[in-house]
Amino acid sequence: MLFWNGQDLELKVRIQPKACRDEIVGPQKGEIKIRITAPPVEGKANAHLIRFLAKQFDIPPSRVTLLNGEKGRSKRLRIEAPSRIPESLTGLSQGES
Repeated sequence: MLFWNGQDLELKVRIQPKACRDEIVGPQKGEIKIRITAPPVEGKANAHLIRFLAKQFDIPPSRVTLLNGEKGRSKRLRIEAPSRIPESLTGLSQGES
């Protein structure tokens, strides 16, 4: 779910696009479930997810990288040196990957 790799944090997430609101739901089957309002069309959901996570971790979007899962609902992302950890994710992090 959450793995520290030095100062960076890697996340395994499962996305629910076209939701009523943006929110981090929490752990579900080894991934972090995240609802986003954007549709899964032409990369809109990925771009929206990156902006949402950047806001949650209090960093610029340029420090959020989609590592894999561009076209699927399961994704792996890197958060470079997060300024904070969202309350909904505290206690979920695991050691270095």
